[in-house]
Amino acid sequence: MAGQRRGGPVSRDRDPSGRPRNARPRDEYGRPLPRDAAGVERVPDDFAPSGEEAVAEAVRLLGERRPFHAHEVLEARWKNAPDDERELWQGLAQICVGLTHLQRGNARGAAALLTRGADRVQPYDGRAPYGMDLPGVVRLARALVSDPGQQVDPAIDALRACLHGERG
Repeated sequence: MAGQRRGGPVSRDRDPSGRPRNARPRDEYGRPLPRDAAGVERVPDDFAPSGEEAVAEAVRLLGERRPFHAHEVLEARWKNAPDDERELWQGLAQICVGLTHLQRGNARGAAALLTRGADRVQPYDGRAPYGMDLPGVVRLARALVSDPGQQVDPAIDALRACLHGERG
């Protein structure tokens, strides 16, 4: 029966409008932990960063090897970005989730997200919004798809450098 399991009903985290919210703590790879476990700091649900704030926070989190959490920041920007930037932020978030899948050993999931992310970022690569090296971001994502055996930490460092505006 839906919403039930042995021992009684399943408790679901919901916001006031009924949308699901997962308040469970997460590990550094974004995996849910038991409710009573200590997890890493999460991005608040109501976080609405400017473009500059999103880039700075994503760079910081990538420096801590936390691409899942960088994805949450970029996703927060995607949700409140101007229409002409939404695909950019969604693509960057997908690339970060692709790196998270590589950290977790899921090369197939990583390839799918890295490809989708690169495809979304590609149309912006003639520009440098917020000082980012978008051609470098796209090259990195496509290189990871063609050679998923690459080490993850150097890839995270390379993405961090591209977001920081260092030409990759």
